[in-house]
Amino acid sequence: QVQLAESGGGLVQPGGSLRLSCGASGSIFRIYAMGWYRQAPGKERELVARITFDGSTNYADSVKDRFTISRVNAKNTVDLQMNSLKPEDTAVYSCNADARAAPTASRMDYWGKGTLVTVSD
Repeated sequence: QVQLAESGGGLVQPGGSLRLSCGASGSIFRIYAMGWYRQAPGKERELVARITFDGSTNYADSVKDRFTISRVNAKNTVDLQMNSLKPEDTAVYSCNADARAAPTASRMDYWGKGTLVTVSD
């Protein structure tokens, strides 16, 4: 299986910045896309940002001018640079990988455990 490890969450003041990082390890045949999702209290999980193998990116409207996703293929790592953070960005952020663990394995979604981002004074 593909394993995802997240880091970078924490407490930050409004207007501040954080960088989240997600590294994939284990059995990896190919990663087709990686992304970040978040879930705030009382809300459903939503896409924050996603990047595909060809470098195409997709962002939620609420973050597209503030967040940047990038991927380092050699390290199977994806980062999310978050700037101008707002209290409404507070959520558990989870890393996702669209991947195949072996040539004969199914292509499927893998998830990290999540990291908490809190934006508050």
